[in-house]
Amino acid sequence: MKQIIMDIINDTIRTGNCRTRYRSPLVGFASSSDPLFYKLRETANPDHVLPGEMLPGAQSVIAFFLPFDNELIRNNRRDPFVSREWAEAYVETNQLIKDICKEISGQLADMGFKAAYEMPTHNFDSERLLSSWSHKHVAYVCGLGSFGRNTMLITEKGCAGRIGSLVTDRYLEPDVKAGNLYHPFCEECDYCIRACPISALGDEGLNKKACYQRLLEVNEFFDDLPLCDACGKCANGPCAFRTPGKSITRSV
Repeated sequence: MKQIIMDIINDTIRTGNCRTRYRSPLVGFASSSDPLFYKLRETANPDHVLPGEMLPGAQSVIAFFLPFDNELIRNNRRDPFVSREWAEAYVETNQLIKDICKEISGQLADMGFKAAYEMPTHNFDSERLLSSWSHKHVAYVCGLGSFGRNTMLITEKGCAGRIGSLVTDRYLEPDVKAGNLYHPFCEECDYCIRACPISALGDEGLNKKACYQRLLEVNEFFDDLPLCDACGKCANGPCAFRTPGKSITRSV
């Protein structure tokens, strides 16, 4: 099934109208009953939806990561504000994730199974800035990576990209990958803290309100584009392209 999903992702990218370029995607599976999904109510949002609440009878969760190509990352790193290509990639990839989820759901339906998914972004409480279904936390449970100081999920192909996820009532063998919740390399690196243009990142974590205000300013700047509240400066460092090291134990 994993190869089928990889093929769907690649075919959707190839036949779409995206100018954005991507590296090879990552796909991970988790059991819908994995206890880490319950712990997301402690680490992500006390109101975080469980797989079985999104889809009654859920058996498995699918997460995928679409890593941006290296030149896009370098362009945004060099730009004194936010590169237009980065803003466009955000818009295009959100639509691409919707299309991929639709295609995967259709494939599962053809096999006699159900699937459910959330929109790629903007499914959060605008006051608390907490998501009811956090794709990056779900991807962590699916074994795709660990979190960096920048609050991004650092996968084996880095953190510069976008994440999508689905729930299905088909059983899929879970990926068993050890990984700390927080990436150990971050103890040696503070690139994202230094790169943040508004100093929203620090040793105490992320100032979500300041960060979100910056994202809205970016959206206002690119007013000819659909909603593009994206910045990415903290995701353009050493962990942008790959994981700088390996995590050790799987726990929340």
